Amino acid sequence: MDFATIVDAEIINVGGISITGRLVLTSLIGLLAIFFLTRRKSSSNDSSKTTKDKSKKIFTRNEVAKHNKKDDCWLIYKNRVFDVTSYVPEHKGGDTILKNAGRDSTDGVDGPQHPLFVVELLEEFYIGDLAK
Repeated sequence: MDFATIVDAEIINVGGISITGRLVLTSLIGLLAIFFLTRRKSSSNDSSKTTKDKSKKIFTRNEVAKHNKKDDCWLIYKNRVFDVTSYVPEHKGGDTILKNAGRDSTDGVDGPQHPLFVVELLEEFYIGDLAK
């Protein structure tokens, strides 16, 4: 084995880890760092969301009832109020979402036509609670 071959072998396999192995390891470390940084950022966003939720408004049924159109659509679900106006065009059931616009939609949301994730989706549109 000549000197050039020994040097090449040392460059390619330094410390028992090949160059390819080092690249993969470095990439994984970078991806893990990105993952944890973004999770930390999103969890801090979640805590600020919780803070904002505490200052949500209380609405009467009469106030909610005024928002009963396609371009101004609020729903009540389990005594919580949601402004779903921006979601109306995306609703897979078309304009059926307007059937309960401005009213209590608890039975409709919990109906068999909706998968369970719909309740989670609603959280994006939460604006306050219904007055007791």
